[in-house]
Amino acid sequence: MAENVLLTGITGYIGQHCAAELLRNGYGVVGTMRSRAKAEETKSALARVVSVDRLSFVETDLLADAGWDEAMKGCSFVMHVASPFALAEPRDENELIVPAVDGTKRVVAAARRAGVKRLVLTSSTVAVAAGKKSGKYGPDSWSDVDANIGAYSKSKTLAERAAWKAVEGGAMELVVINPGGVFGPSLGAKIDGQSVTLMADMIAGKLPMIPDVAMGMIDVRDVALLHVKALTAAGAAGKRFIAASSEPVEMSEVARVLKSAGYTKVPSIKAPSFMLRLMSLFDREARGMVPFLGIKTAFDNRATFDVLEWKPTPLENSFRDMASALSAN
Repeated sequence: MAENVLLTGITGYIGQHCAAELLRNGYGVVGTMRSRAKAEETKSALARVVSVDRLSFVETDLLADAGWDEAMKGCSFVMHVASPFALAEPRDENELIVPAVDGTKRVVAAARRAGVKRLVLTSSTVAVAAGKKSGKYGPDSWSDVDANIGAYSKSKTLAERAAWKAVEGGAMELVVINPGGVFGPSLGAKIDGQSVTLMADMIAGKLPMIPDVAMGMIDVRDVALLHVKALTAAGAAGKRFIAASSEPVEMSEVARVLKSAGYTKVPSIKAPSFMLRLMSLFDREARGMVPFLGIKTAFDNRATFDVLEWKPTPLENSFRDMASALSAN
């Protein structure tokens, strides 16, 4: 019988794909959620693509100690995917930072108490290069939390830092996956994430212009595969893996692919950066984009290919599949 994995954030966009990939590979999955209200919806979404015989749920909260020790029982691995997200800049950055950091500490501590072999953490490229100038960055780079990088980037950076500190001196291994912009179809339950919001707005005609933003990108199905490989890959322990294209992809390229696929409401004009900066004074979503305007960040992702044997899905497929899934909802 294959081993069990505790998976936090199973109701989310990346979490659902991780659950599906784990189940396909014969693992038992214990999914955590704040409320069991989403259990049936999540189970149904997964049942459409994989057998859910080895899927179960537990009720836990990243901001409370209750239930975590019980949830970890019988689990050899932990996949900590859950993290608060907001495209719009919150009025108080601690709305994102406190749950991200405290939740990560709580999960790592419980996993260590339970004797878990390895924990795989979902971080982000915004923990690698936010606040940096255009250039190329690798797994040894960290975002500058003292710069104006926005609450989301700060929360991901501080949470990942907290995870590395929390495993010091213990037997449990930590592997971190740092995805870039994640695209590709949702499995059908609740959808969240920056790219999902952005894509939904683009195809619905809610974005009048394309922001001058470029980022390393990856397919959500690849993110899940890399998480599962990271559970057991030799040579992965103690390392960060950048899960993003080495070269940044412009949002105008995403728009071009979508327009060529027949999504007529997608804008064609690139928004002048000064306009978004002006909008950011009174629009919290625009404010969330300001730290990334005009920045072109490339990544050294060689370790992801070499250690985790990544075979990237073509991004054009990711964009089209994602738009198709969103249109069907």
